Amino acid sequence: MTTTTPHAATATIEAIGLTRAYGGKTVVTDMSFGVLPGRVTGFLGPNGAGKSTTLRLLLGLERPDAGHALINGRPYPELTDPMSQVGAMLDARSFHQGRSARNHLRALALAQGLSADRVEAVLDLVGLREVSRQRAGGFSLGMAQRLGIAAALLGDPAIVILDEPVNGLDPEGILWIRTLMKRLAAEGRTVLVSSHLMNEMAVTADHLLVIGRGRLLADCPTAEFIRRYTDPALYLATPEVARPALLEEAFMRLTAGSVEYAAR
Repeated sequence: MTTTTPHAATATIEAIGLTRAYGGKTVVTDMSFGVLPGRVTGFLGPNGAGKSTTLRLLLGLERPDAGHALINGRPYPELTDPMSQVGAMLDARSFHQGRSARNHLRALALAQGLSADRVEAVLDLVGLREVSRQRAGGFSLGMAQRLGIAAALLGDPAIVILDEPVNGLDPEGILWIRTLMKRLAAEGRTVLVSSHLMNEMAVTADHLLVIGRGRLLADCPTAEFIRRYTDPALYLATPEVARPALLEEAFMRLTAGSVEYAAR
């Protein structure tokens, strides 16, 4: 009998008992959760916690040793029009270094049978129209992030998965991506974002998935996570308006035993 996660009937991203090992070391262990539409879900964990591996499992880039990863109730490889259902950015520089930004997006659109109009729409959305004819290999990290997000949104997907989308962005860019993710969620889309920037997640994510050493440690609304894992005296002494700033303290308390350091 298949075990389902809570909210399985409405979750558009679902992990069911995901397990993955490399060279005898298990990096994801019995991971189960559902990601719902209409909110930004933050995916947090210390370095080496298994976040990137979990995202790759969800997108069919890795095969689990056990369990299932479902997008709209089906494994990613079984989706007939994947870019129109889920858009993802796992590596901001996963493009041909010699192509222009526009030609990179055009190649993706052609491969998926998408309209050329979508290329122009996403270039405008991410603010790259003026540099769209420049060679993408010369882009700064922030510009590469914008191009990666444009590619993720090319198919106008209902599900968006972003891995560290704020890296390399200036304050204006951070505000832009924060506003974009909130708008996508408000439109009823499913937004899953991995980040190590606690202050940003505190004001962006409605819900949190927190992992450590490949295991799920918490799955709850952001405000509840802060209340549950912050030192009670500190929580009560902090004005309500300032409590989002306690996310880092709560995260550190929960994951303190899940951080691995390798001495050389």
